[in-house]
Amino acid sequence: MKSLSPQIGFDRFIQLEWARVALRVRAGMASIEELTELLDAAHSGSAAKKKTRTVLNRLWLEPLPELVSLADRGVRIYRDAPESSVSALTWGMALACYPFFGRVAEIVGRLTALQGECTSAEVHRRMAEVYGEREGTRRMTNMVLQSQADWGAIDRPSKGKQIVRKSPIDLEGSSVVSWLVEACLRHAGRALSVATIEANPLLFPFRLGGSLSYILSGCETLDIRVDSAGNQVVTISG
Repeated sequence: MKSLSPQIGFDRFIQLEWARVALRVRAGMASIEELTELLDAAHSGSAAKKKTRTVLNRLWLEPLPELVSLADRGVRIYRDAPESSVSALTWGMALACYPFFGRVAEIVGRLTALQGECTSAEVHRRMAEVYGEREGTRRMTNMVLQSQADWGAIDRPSKGKQIVRKSPIDLEGSSVVSWLVEACLRHAGRALSVATIEANPLLFPFRLGGSLSYILSGCETLDIRVDSAGNQVVTISG
């Protein structure tokens, strides 16, 4: 399930409103001119606007070929629940197409699992262990954290030195649940235990709720099977 496509860096702060308008463009509910006007108002330089647009392209406007189906199904979910689904859909696309974003999410999810908070320094240290002690690593990590805060996943008090989990967004009964699990699988590149998905650190901003086995078994793009240890695991069909 791992993509062979280049791992494009999530190196810009992305407001949820920009992602929402990009999603609306893909859904045929807004024009590309509306997005351009929004970005023009937020960026003073053409280079910064171009880099932001590149991230938005990968998220919604021009997803990688292997993620087109995921994006199109996300659009259908958005049409049914246009306001409540934006954060979860954008989070899922970011997990699926940006490994760097997913790694930050996983680290934040793990570090905040017990006490609900951690320090930014801890996140930067863990990211440096994987990607090296480079200024680019630190800057990109900050961009992801800033974006996650804008998307409603975390607060960053003490001038950004602390990271605090916000109350999870309740997705129970929503059609976005199985879609979001698929996005998580695409990031992980392997089957995941159904019993541990609710607590998966990649999905820390959301409460999936309900019977996941039942919800996931009704999704055509996912397969549930029993592994050699007798545990239910879910993987992408095909």
